Amino acid sequence: MLQRQFVVKPDAQYPLNVTATQYWLPEFEAYWGDEKALTLIMLHSTSFHKETWEPTIQHIFQSLPVPSSGSGGRATKVKCAWAIECPNHGQSAVLNDAALQNPQYFHKFGCEKYAEAVHRFMISGPGLSPSIDFKSQRLVGIGHSLGGVAIVILQDLQPAFPFISLILVEPLLSPQGPEPLKPLQARLVQSAYERRDVWPSREDAMKYLSANKHIALWDPRVLALYVRYGLRSHPGVQHKVAPYSGVCLACSREEEVTMYRDPTGPCRGLEAMNKTCGYIPVNVIFGGENDWIPRAVQDALVDLKSGRRFETVHRIRGVGHLIPQHAPGKLSRSVVDILTRHSKRATNKL
Repeated sequence: MLQRQFVVKPDAQYPLNVTATQYWLPEFEAYWGDEKALTLIMLHSTSFHKETWEPTIQHIFQSLPVPSSGSGGRATKVKCAWAIECPNHGQSAVLNDAALQNPQYFHKFGCEKYAEAVHRFMISGPGLSPSIDFKSQRLVGIGHSLGGVAIVILQDLQPAFPFISLILVEPLLSPQGPEPLKPLQARLVQSAYERRDVWPSREDAMKYLSANKHIALWDPRVLALYVRYGLRSHPGVQHKVAPYSGVCLACSREEEVTMYRDPTGPCRGLEAMNKTCGYIPVNVIFGGENDWIPRAVQDALVDLKSGRRFETVHRIRGVGHLIPQHAPGKLSRSVVDILTRHSKRATNKL
């Protein structure tokens, strides 16, 4: 799988760096001029990073169906996948250290600001090297948890981009208001404040994290990527006197807690969802185990009586909220099923 990194740098209108990674297979380059081929836009969850998606993307690319006859080209054409990072997460947080202390962002980051960052990256596409015109692409948005809310809010931002479908993985949206999610919110805030956030080295961090009974459930590739991209050099390394050469969380505990306390994101996301369902296909993928989001909240989201219409609702057995971390292979099968459905629909319209 090939990849390249992009950074949209700050300017007078937007003070944060926005980073993204583009992924593709060599054979996908034959589709780059194909107007019908799909471009995937993928947004991650709180406390993770854009590279979390790599195992899922790899499985998606490897699982795309090939027609049984003809030229041997893939039945579902994908140009590439873009994983765009929330600016206070991953290696983006390092680039944005100083800017995140500004009053407009300090303890104020959330779903809407992630959506704004993604929009900033996409409208800057023509200025990238190589140039990317996202407005000319057939876009499929895929978001997990926080990313699922942000990808929906993105549909409301102007100028709009031509998304043909959304795939929401365990989105943190509650039609019943904030009350049903308050116990989860309290648990996540406590966990963020109490977790260890400094290690002498990445090797020590790997040993510690591997021994954690919850993290041990992650796909090994996801854990390796977390140790590489979800941690950063400790700021103490910059001191001239007795520098400290350890590592710490890239998304700090304070930034993580700020995301969990986001007062407007889920409500704003639901408003955008109610509109979006009316004009593009929206698909939802839930985990079969309700370890985070109560089943009643999920059922209320997809209840036909609400007026919201979803193209498909999937439940993946044997996994809970952290589907990309625990089961990237299973997740990819659901995603490929949805992508194939769209490709067949487009073919039938010809």
